[in-house]
Amino acid sequence: MTDTPAAAPGGTSFEELDALSTEELRERAFALARERRDVKFYWSVLRHLPNADEATVLDGAPNSIGPTIDEANALWRELTGHGYEESAPLLRAAFIDYLMKH
Repeated sequence: MTDTPAAAPGGTSFEELDALSTEELRERAFALARERRDVKFYWSVLRHLPNADEATVLDGAPNSIGPTIDEANALWRELTGHGYEESAPLLRAAFIDYLMKH
């Protein structure tokens, strides 16, 4: 038995999510994380980027004066240039997992 439900809370199945492009998954996951104010999700994704070392100054601590969710989203776009490179399978899995659980 798995920990992943058959459908996301919004009613979308794994198969439906898996059929989406990585960019669509990113948009949906980031929109949900922004709505939930889930900074932890953003940091977990940023750690998997090829240029993650450039973001090490951003610790994501809730009491730090760091970037906002929108700034993290802008950083994501800046670091990746919308190219997912070798991280694509891992990022897709992270996006689908997040959408399935929330």
